[in-house]
Amino acid sequence: MLEIRDLRVNYGGVEAVQGISINVPAGHIVTLIGGNGAGKSSTLRAISGITRVHSGAITFEGQDITNHPPHEIVGLGLAQSPEGRMAFSNLTVLENLQMGAYLRNDRKAVQADLEQCFSLFPRLKERITQSAGTLSGGEQQMLAIARALMSKPKCLLLDEPSLGIAPILVQAIFARIAEINRSMGLAILLVEQNANLALQVAHYGYVMETGRIILHDSADKLRQNDTVRAAYLGEC
Repeated sequence: MLEIRDLRVNYGGVEAVQGISINVPAGHIVTLIGGNGAGKSSTLRAISGITRVHSGAITFEGQDITNHPPHEIVGLGLAQSPEGRMAFSNLTVLENLQMGAYLRNDRKAVQADLEQCFSLFPRLKERITQSAGTLSGGEQQMLAIARALMSKPKCLLLDEPSLGIAPILVQAIFARIAEINRSMGLAILLVEQNANLALQVAHYGYVMETGRIILHDSADKLRQNDTVRAAYLGEC
């Protein structure tokens, strides 16, 4: 569904992403793990059209989307839940979700998707009239994922969903990520520093260091890989 080929992203004279290639098949969760500064978020921003691609190609369902405007990419069915959640803090939970459906005009389907988001994240329904800026970090993460779902994506990009969230809510959010993939059939590209959690829900994984992919394999095999266990899973 989503293919990245020899992707390169520069910031000034620094090459943040150095010729990586990634496949995200339909209906699969693929994770991209690595430490701070590895180039993971830059990769997602390039896919979404937020950061310009220096060279390489990004195709979605066979269509070249390299350097297309972000709203066009969302309209094709590729939505991102960004690092740091980026909720519209002065808008209510409902208004944030409605912003996710901004490009849509199928009102009945939008309402049905809104109810589906509330089913996935009951806390959001409880706080439907509350300003997003008053939510906890975990609740804002739920809102960011639900807002992305409201665009009716075929593929979901998740950038660091566990960052800055209480451990009990991290578990709940990852359970919902697995459920979204299972019940909706969405392809998901998951960028995550918590490699253990990411590899538990993913089908396939890529390990990124200093702008390059250094390993890739099924999630189960990566969890057994000695290098991954020592560097990312805290095991010797």
